[in-house]
Amino acid sequence: MTEDVSSIITSGQDQMQKAINHLEAELIKIRAGKANPQMIDSIMVDYYGSQMPINQVANISVMDARTLSIQPWEKNMLQPIERAIIAANIGINPQNDGVLIRLFLPPLTEERRKELVKKCQAEGEHSKVAIRNIRRDAIENIKKLQKNGLSEDAAKDAENEMQQVTDKFISVIEKHLTTKEKEIMSV
Repeated sequence: MTEDVSSIITSGQDQMQKAINHLEAELIKIRAGKANPQMIDSIMVDYYGSQMPINQVANISVMDARTLSIQPWEKNMLQPIERAIIAANIGINPQNDGVLIRLFLPPLTEERRKELVKKCQAEGEHSKVAIRNIRRDAIENIKKLQKNGLSEDAAKDAENEMQQVTDKFISVIEKHLTTKEKEIMSV
């Protein structure tokens, strides 16, 4: 196999790994009944006129399985953090005691669990689409090489290898989704 073909396949693998990493990050944000500081990492807080991620203006820790505590670096940041959490509409009301903010995660109902599983499935589908698009682009690049002198057999072998890589990454997505679904549905 030529150097060009192997670089196309390697590039495709790297891009597919990034799609998997993105899926993992998104699945962490979907809560499964347990408190996890990464659930609120994407919330932006107004910090003296500029938007900052909540984890850069406060210490976020897990108090117990259903409680997060948020302790701002500066006391005057309590109100902006509280407003940002409410505005983020994550389904949790913050409890401000003047020193720190507590987030009590309510137990998940069966209906809510099913909604979260659907959300996970949607994220998984986005990742699958991204991986298929990467495969399509790689195969188009291989076909361009074929027009520029790559043998037909080498092009077919490269396309088959790209398909095997795609299948491997799709199965990784399925494993992640199955694991997350079990985590959400377990009471």
